[in-house]
Amino acid sequence: MNVVRNAVHNALRPALRSRPYATYVPPASLKEVGPGQRPWLSSRQPPESPNFYTGRAEYYDSLNDLETSIQHTRAALTSLQLLPLPAFARAAIPPAQHVWQTKQDIIQRMRMTLSTTRYRRLIKLLNQLDQYRRIADVAGVDVLTERIEGVLSVFEKPNKEAILAHGKKKPVAFDDYGRTYTIGRRKTSTARVWTIAVQRPPEEPVEEQNADGQTADEEVLPQMESTVVSAIEYIPPKPVKVTSTNIVINNRPLVEYFPQLADRERVILPFKIAGLVGAYNVFSIVRGGGSTGQSGAISLGIAKALAAHVPDVEPLLQKAKLLRRDPRMVERKKTNRRKARAAVRRPCFHRLRRY
Repeated sequence: MNVVRNAVHNALRPALRSRPYATYVPPASLKEVGPGQRPWLSSRQPPESPNFYTGRAEYYDSLNDLETSIQHTRAALTSLQLLPLPAFARAAIPPAQHVWQTKQDIIQRMRMTLSTTRYRRLIKLLNQLDQYRRIADVAGVDVLTERIEGVLSVFEKPNKEAILAHGKKKPVAFDDYGRTYTIGRRKTSTARVWTIAVQRPPEEPVEEQNADGQTADEEVLPQMESTVVSAIEYIPPKPVKVTSTNIVINNRPLVEYFPQLADRERVILPFKIAGLVGAYNVFSIVRGGGSTGQSGAISLGIAKALAAHVPDVEPLLQKAKLLRRDPRMVERKKTNRRKARAAVRRPCFHRLRRY
């Protein structure tokens, strides 16, 4: 083996000596030699980021940038005595209105696989930084707010304004007569509801009496008798009686359309919670479904109308969950089932008696 090794070494020795880096160059002479004239040195430059060798360099660079931004922002808010906030000040901060990019959008931008755990970690840092942005915005620190928005805009969807505008509820409009038109849905029922305030007649002024105890009309009547108008009898106007709230459904009264008490209570529940029983008249046209679905649809339409007429009662209706559509529906029937889950009862032939 030693003989073969020496023979190979002697054969390759001339080739090794012919290489440029095999010759010895003094270090002092390398000072005047440029980097392009050093073929024995590698031309590769060191990576810009220390996360280059992790396999997810862009992801960890983003995490490091967010953590650095959070640290600097927290230090700035603390120096301005805006952190920590008491409970009542934290409740006064406006709610978050961010639309982050989805997991697939970030994967497509970074061109790498991203697990759900890493995505949640990224979103957690973004939410914390957005909370600091809202604090700075309320406090009026515009410089800090603009810098944070520049960082958050990288991870938000480009059509953020359109998405937020689509989620907002359209305000209920009033017509020339002061009526509101709302729509309520429940199960397969749809109700169109028109709501108008009850018109109260103006109070009649109290007639003043003179020293003899006669009113102004009683003084005029004897004078009218001496003229041609004396033949016409004086008829005082009758006061107009105003009834309580009228709820008309498909041109039928509430009691006649919903004979069951539970359905009627469901319809007038928004009036009871808002304390506006007898203050508004309701005319509704409802289609589809049964009595439960129709009464729930009318109740939703009435609640929306009352929130538009009296904005002060909107928190009460919202807390009672009357301003949101009830999403519960009947589960569809399944194949080989009697209904959604109930199985078909089949006879047991082995138990039948043979006659």
